[in-house]
Amino acid sequence: MSKRALVVIADGTEEIEAVIVIDVLRRATVDVCVASCQLTQELQIKASRGVKLVADSHIDECVDYSFDLIVLPGGMPGAEHLRDCPTLTTMLTCQQKAERWIAAICAAPAVVLSAHNLIANAKATCHPAFLQQLQAKQVVSDQAVVVDEKHALITSQGPGTAMIFALKLVEILMGEKKAQEVGQPMVLLS
Repeated sequence: MSKRALVVIADGTEEIEAVIVIDVLRRATVDVCVASCQLTQELQIKASRGVKLVADSHIDECVDYSFDLIVLPGGMPGAEHLRDCPTLTTMLTCQQKAERWIAAICAAPAVVLSAHNLIANAKATCHPAFLQQLQAKQVVSDQAVVVDEKHALITSQGPGTAMIFALKLVEILMGEKKAQEVGQPMVLLS
């Protein structure tokens, strides 16, 4: 059975984190939907460094679908836009209640998940600049990627950890062998 992932983006999203996650998941044959969280319903966003990205759909069109994984890239003010999207908040709450995976990187664990009390009992990390805002039971500052299996949560620190984060998402969804198959041709894994 094919795995499905939702990657959400908005103006100010960190493009490295979004694009690497989308690319690596698709290399692993995960069915990835990229959804815009723009209030204007626009599919095109302007990322944090000015790169324009075009989503597959708007978040409002995704509410009736089930995803094995929802991924929140960081970047500012992108994470704030994700935090302020009521549809995404509802979907994240349902995802957590269903014990399905949520992944967040950079500012998103603190700015989005902490703001909506979706991380309070978990072990997590985030970008060092946001560690003080991270309202997690156990804050981990010395690991690039933190997996909390009990809470179906994967967090990471920032753009420099995006490839490791993306491969960990593949491993969680598809297994270690698939992560190695995807990573080796990219000269990441031996």
